[in-house]
Amino acid sequence: MPRTVPARRSRFESFPGWSVALRVAILATGAMGTAGAQGAAIIDTRPTVAVFYFENAAIVDNAKYEPLRKGLATMLGYEMARNSAIRVVERDKLQALLAEQNLQNSDRVDQATAVRLGKLLGARHFVDGTFVIDGNKRVRIDVRAVNTETGQWDYVETITGKVDRLLDLVGELGGKLNKGMKLPDIPIVKAGASASRGANQERISQLLSRAEEEMDRGNAKYAAQLYRNVLALNKNYELAQNRLAVIEKMGK
Repeated sequence: MPRTVPARRSRFESFPGWSVALRVAILATGAMGTAGAQGAAIIDTRPTVAVFYFENAAIVDNAKYEPLRKGLATMLGYEMARNSAIRVVERDKLQALLAEQNLQNSDRVDQATAVRLGKLLGARHFVDGTFVIDGNKRVRIDVRAVNTETGQWDYVETITGKVDRLLDLVGELGGKLNKGMKLPDIPIVKAGASASRGANQERISQLLSRAEEEMDRGNAKYAAQLYRNVLALNKNYELAQNRLAVIEKMGK
């Protein structure tokens, strides 16, 4: 069974980019299955997935696309979390663990490290991957998933398309991973959830990725503005809405 790590203030205290108030807000909004210390909700038996940061292998404009390392992980985790029959580890918890383990600058991890991180996060499945963008604005995203119980990489997937359809591609990838990893079927969700994510997808993904980096640096005010810029392009993008709500709740 995965080894669980007791919650400790030191995990977030050792991550200086976050204010105390913001860390409290994230813990409050991300505590799925833990509400009510004496309630049955404490036990969450859903399969848990952690999505690690991607390796940036862009052939052109490599520095420009560097923020996508975190952005893609956030977007993929969001797409997979549409399946309410699984639980996706919040990226903030992953970032805090990576900072504690001194792995926050790692592009990829080896099999043993993936298993160890997955167990520390209480995740049965640990996903990482690489993205490549060429001079024709085409992107290829490769992902692999390790089962932390068996210690084996048990699924790989690749998806390709134009960068201006990046959000759609990540949505498709989330569905493929769900089936390939033999996770529970995705319940019926609200109409339009799997439809096109609209225009400006490359710009939205860049803004969102930069916002995630600014959050990690402790620049919540600037991150909030970047999330607002995302919503100016797509007012219905729930991921940006949710991330902005955490900051605004604390009056940042």
